[in-house]
Amino acid sequence: MRPTDAELYRLAEHAGQLLQASGRVLVTAESCTGGWVGQVITAVPGSSAWYVGGFITYSNTAKQMQLGVLAESLTDYGAVSEIVVKEMASGAIECSAANVALAVSGVAGPGGGTADKPVGMVCLAWLMDDGTGMQTTSYFLGDREAVRAQAVAAVLQGLIELLKAHE
Repeated sequence: MRPTDAELYRLAEHAGQLLQASGRVLVTAESCTGGWVGQVITAVPGSSAWYVGGFITYSNTAKQMQLGVLAESLTDYGAVSEIVVKEMASGAIECSAANVALAVSGVAGPGGGTADKPVGMVCLAWLMDDGTGMQTTSYFLGDREAVRAQAVAAVLQGLIELLKAHE
């Protein structure tokens, strides 16, 4: 089910409150969401205090050139993999003044899916500059917009969980 814009805003606002309270600053690395996470975050007044910016790395070349994702990872595992989103998050921290990163890459559809990586498969990662982090793979239902919106909600919810675990 597609989250509403109001629900996405509340997630971003909550993440921002946790980031600000902890003195942490976020950077985003997005592929299939195309900057939607950054858009939701920057809709929150005062987000410049806890959000440094983001990378939209839609192509494999951009992932390599902007975030330092390894060619071998892309070849061996594909852009939609937990290995690659972890490298995206790591590269985002290394290329910014942030100390927390999130990353997302997936198959939003309507085409592009395979038996191994169906439409709706999205890989998510979260990383702190001390190396603490997590990654997961989710499978969302619906059309392209619904998959992307669910990915935005999931990556923000995961960020909230990571920050709460490190309060």
